[in-house]
Amino acid sequence: MNDRSNVSLLVSPREAARRLSISPRKLWSITFEEQPGLPYIRVGRLVRYAVSDLEFWVDRQRQGGSR
Repeated sequence: MNDRSNVSLLVSPREAARRLSISPRKLWSITFEEQPGLPYIRVGRLVRYAVSDLEFWVDRQRQGGSR
């Protein structure tokens, strides 16, 4: 059986903010005020974030040091 069955593909804004260690208000700012903004998905009136997009965004923000 696939061990990814309990992994959510999409998370709520509150969960996305928690995973990024930022406030929900900062998440909103990153999503809707910055260009390019954090990718999001609309499901009806709901806003959801793909976990893979959150991880990719974090990797793009990495600065300093050598890898």
